Amino acid sequence: MTANNNPVRRHNRGLASAVLLAVLGGAIAVPAVAFAAPEEPAAPIITTANTTWQYLDDGSDPAVGTADLRSWTTQGFDDSKWKSAKGSFGAKRGKLEAVGPHTPGTLLNQYLDGKGAPTVPTYFFRSSFELAAGATDGIESIVGDLVHDDAAAVWINGTKVAGFLDDRAKDAGNQVYAGTSNGDPVANTFTAEPSVLTEGTNTVAIALYQDRDTSSDIYLDVPSIRLAKAGETLNAPPSRVILTPTTTPETSQSFSWLAGDATHASGQVQIKRASGGGEQTVDAYMSGLVNSNPKPHYSATVSGLVPASKYSYRVGLEGSWSEWNTFTTADPNAKDFQFIYYGDAQIGLDTTWPEVVRQAEAKAPNSIGSVHAGDLIDTGSNETQWVNWFAGMEKSAATTNVIAAPGNHEYSGDKKLAAWKANFEYPHNNPNAETIGEMAKLAVGDTDVARQYAAYFTHWADFAAETVYFTDYQDTRFITINATRDSAFLTPDNLPACIGADCPSLKVSRLWTDFQGAWLDHVLETSPSKWNVVTFHQPVFSTSAGRNEPILREVWVPIFQKHNIDLVLMGHDHTYARGYVNADKTDTEGITTGPVYTVANSGAKHYDLETDEKNVWTNNGATQVLRGAGVTTYQVIDVSSDKLIYRSYIAEKTATATTDLPVGALYDEFTISKSDAGKKWVTEAGIQAPTEPTIEPTEPTETPTAEPTDEPTATPTDEPTVAPTDEPTVSPTDEPTAAPAPIDPLTLTEQNRGGVVVPASATPGQSIPVTLKDEHAGTKVWAWLYSVPTVLGNFTADASGAFTTAVPAGAAAGTHRIVVQAADGSLVGWAPLQVVAAVDGNVPTATATATATTGAHASDGELANTGAELSIMTGAALALLLLGTVFAGVGIRRRKMNQATSHH
Repeated sequence: MTANNNPVRRHNRGLASAVLLAVLGGAIAVPAVAFAAPEEPAAPIITTANTTWQYLDDGSDPAVGTADLRSWTTQGFDDSKWKSAKGSFGAKRGKLEAVGPHTPGTLLNQYLDGKGAPTVPTYFFRSSFELAAGATDGIESIVGDLVHDDAAAVWINGTKVAGFLDDRAKDAGNQVYAGTSNGDPVANTFTAEPSVLTEGTNTVAIALYQDRDTSSDIYLDVPSIRLAKAGETLNAPPSRVILTPTTTPETSQSFSWLAGDATHASGQVQIKRASGGGEQTVDAYMSGLVNSNPKPHYSATVSGLVPASKYSYRVGLEGSWSEWNTFTTADPNAKDFQFIYYGDAQIGLDTTWPEVVRQAEAKAPNSIGSVHAGDLIDTGSNETQWVNWFAGMEKSAATTNVIAAPGNHEYSGDKKLAAWKANFEYPHNNPNAETIGEMAKLAVGDTDVARQYAAYFTHWADFAAETVYFTDYQDTRFITINATRDSAFLTPDNLPACIGADCPSLKVSRLWTDFQGAWLDHVLETSPSKWNVVTFHQPVFSTSAGRNEPILREVWVPIFQKHNIDLVLMGHDHTYARGYVNADKTDTEGITTGPVYTVANSGAKHYDLETDEKNVWTNNGATQVLRGAGVTTYQVIDVSSDKLIYRSYIAEKTATATTDLPVGALYDEFTISKSDAGKKWVTEAGIQAPTEPTIEPTEPTETPTAEPTDEPTATPTDEPTVAPTDEPTVSPTDEPTAAPAPIDPLTLTEQNRGGVVVPASATPGQSIPVTLKDEHAGTKVWAWLYSVPTVLGNFTADASGAFTTAVPAGAAAGTHRIVVQAADGSLVGWAPLQVVAAVDGNVPTATATATATTGAHASDGELANTGAELSIMTGAALALLLLGTVFAGVGIRRRKMNQATSHH
């Protein structure tokens, strides 16, 4: 969230600005004058260790016989027959055992019959404290801490001052089940107005609820209830410390956190080089008070950092700092890094989620951060779930960047995403009128339609902030978009009236998708990065039963395909899937081009796969390479200058999982290889991408070749390579002719394989027969040896369509291809040839043949380099002869390849 005001600076421990700028590399704000340290807080009026509680745990209703349902919370209520003890209180399966990390001091009766389920629905607690006359003067608020399992509510002198997950208990009687199962007990803080206090005796009453009749545990602790004086700051460290990226991660970093106490009216970041130097203090701004949590959220962005440098930092304020954490700025000169991709966490936030993160961090210790495809939690308004999500990410989020997309569950109970924008600080490079291209013209004019478009676009430009954004990290552009569509949060206040079929209010869902699509097209068109990764929640190709997103697919998939982006990372379906659009399939099994679409699940919630008949992928022109149910996964992606390697691992599985692989196993793997020119291959594990040529083939030219001799002629290339044989047994045709440009190796596919028969193997320098189809009898052709196109000469096929050539003496051992072209440059055909080293100088007879259907395919392994060194004299002569053609041909070819890339 962006700051709307200038925060008050409270403390300063930085050095002089000149020294700090030298240490941190520049433009960090200079600290202002420090304020005095805050006063020590008042002693708690109630604590676990010192307070005796009256409590009722027998399953009875304390208000029976009274007209007031909540009479038990008032000052005059008689609780003398209740049990009495000091806290904390709890039980685990009826015994005094640990409840998560907490061991209760007093055992509660867990079951109605004292032995087994059903559990006691509600427990009641009362205690009191005394205030002398005038003791409330100057009190600004009452601040209380509560640790509970499951739900709880608090009253002071009969007035309810706090409720945590107790919605089901409202006006439903006293003995009720309430809350949700959150596993371990959770901590919450509440504040109350001092007006509820009285001079003399004050009563605190608490209801503690089980969420269901089979719950395995119950717990309550009240560490502190205290009175905060006006202007007083209570000491407590912050929580939910998280790093999020800026648009310039080389030189800046964003920080967010939840204040440790409701009295923290400001926040700061203290930062220093990890290698040593002075601290700098940078002010934060309050980014929100949400979900009835009295503690404020703070965010700050620090700029002027040094690239590729390690920093230490802490957040909070004087007396209430977090621990020191470290992070490293991006390195603009480096290409290698790894990141983690998570699907929905959502369910099992206190059990499954922290274990998934633990496994992922162990597998990717050098990760620069994590990408999250939405539904981090189940209910956006549920603070307990946010507490648990951040607990699972505690170390990871504080030391590496978190790149997250909102899912539909972030909107649950929080239609304006207030909690999202309070917890995270993301770049404000979201869609607006300047970045949606021609679509912006819809809002121009003085018609009802235009005015309504303008209202939507203005509202969305604000609403999309921090949910639609991008950041560039070391030659990778990470793009996040918002796939959730709901008119309730997409409709602006005071929407202008509009009547007619052209009104945008009639197509809000589609329009919101188009709005982001136009921006996405712009962001990809202007991306300076070699790799482009897009993340959002609802999949364009759904995997689980009953799911389908035709609008997202119709609008966004053509943009992904147009720009040939690399990864489309999604969630929502609580299954796993990975695949591609069928148009990106090649003739080689295990090799595709174009974007890779993935769906992942990183929580404990699982759905069934869609049936084959209703498979959204296959019914919409796409192929699922792998799909699975009952698996919880995390993904580690390694990025380098020319490769992106994706690996998915099983972190947890159900009894009905669709795989037999064990937990911890590698579940899915593929590699994306990409040249600097933009040529890309997606290969399955164990499959090598076709070798990128080291030259750029030229256009056909009328450049004369060298006079025919016993040595084969050369073809213009960036680095001409001719492989002369030691003892040539054949000569090309007597008449010199212009060599056509060699066929681009990347266009030699399974589809055009054939038309040529050659031996299955040969040794360097060996003569081999080449047989063409009958229609080529008597025609002149050119023969080449690939990988690097090396000309073998031009020949005239005999009456049977055959001729003889020789393998260059310098040909490397390995898989090659014999490629034959007609005189006009068209492809006659090709066949694989395995070059093997001669044994004891003996050259075997070439008898076995490789045809279109036999022999090893060239792409089964990496093609051997066919280039051979020229002699000094031959190289010099050919270089002079072909220099002009090389420059002209390469220039033409590069221009065409660049044009093709820009329109791909």
